[in-house]
Amino acid sequence: MVEYHAPQLDSLFHALGDATRRRMLRELADEERTVSELAKPFAMSLAAASKHIKTLESAGLITREVRGRTHLCRLNPGPLASAHEWLGFYERFWTQRLDLLEQLLRSEDAAAKLPTPDGDEK
Repeated sequence: MVEYHAPQLDSLFHALGDATRRRMLRELADEERTVSELAKPFAMSLAAASKHIKTLESAGLITREVRGRTHLCRLNPGPLASAHEWLGFYERFWTQRLDLLEQLLRSEDAAAKLPTPDGDEK
């Protein structure tokens, strides 16, 4: 079983488990944004946006720089590589299972098309 660093992955998947936070990350992939800019599309308070941002920070997905009263957020894609690696195990698992299923179905199809002793196909 693939576990890697369970607490780090728990924090990462918790952060990614919310649509608002995923959209914030998508916005940060384009460029750095202020907390206000991240909150604006959601019509949420700065306090609510700040909670989401703190969750993303705790997971290591973003960094925040304070410039006076402005908080600038930047994407830190490094932890996403850990999630990708973890998910890769299951991608390989399902690819192997589906390949086996395809082989089984193809062999059943081939067997069904074999001629019977009287010359007809099954």
